[in-house]
Amino acid sequence: MQPNPDSAALVLPETALSRRIDAALMKLEALFSWIWLVLLAVIVVNVIARYAFGEGRIEFEELQWHLYAVGFLVGITAGIVADTHVRVDALRNRYSLRTQGWIELYGLLLLLFPFVALVLLYSVPFVALSFESAEVSVSPGGLPYRWVIKGALFAGFALLGLAAFSRLLRVCALLFSAPSPLLPGSGEER
Repeated sequence: MQPNPDSAALVLPETALSRRIDAALMKLEALFSWIWLVLLAVIVVNVIARYAFGEGRIEFEELQWHLYAVGFLVGITAGIVADTHVRVDALRNRYSLRTQGWIELYGLLLLLFPFVALVLLYSVPFVALSFESAEVSVSPGGLPYRWVIKGALFAGFALLGLAAFSRLLRVCALLFSAPSPLLPGSGEER
């Protein structure tokens, strides 16, 4: 997977493992991209029910939140894989390719991995308690099985950690593997 050559994205070499991880994550993203159409349908049904028939349903509202959360969590992972996530490129693009690689490495190791680890660590008891207590929505008529959406938080961050690991492999290939004269699409020496 290569980013758009006109973008300011750091072009990283792939490894065999990163290629497999990225391909699997993008297939998952393609599968979950349908969640946005389902979300749109739920919103339309809820609006029609509320304004045409005077009957808004709390389960539709909660389902909207849950679908949006799952779509967002999978979307973050796809953004890391495709290198389309948000960052401040104004300063970063002024640096050499190698310096950009070091910035990426430290960002992954010092910021992203600790954050993902904390969320995973604290989400396990969060989900377990919800499952053990058979937690349901506090709203009358709300959705049951609250642990499912809480489990989506764990799954989403596990996928994010996997995408970050793949990115780390690619950054390490850039910084620590045998030098190549030019990286594809970069027009710049290592």
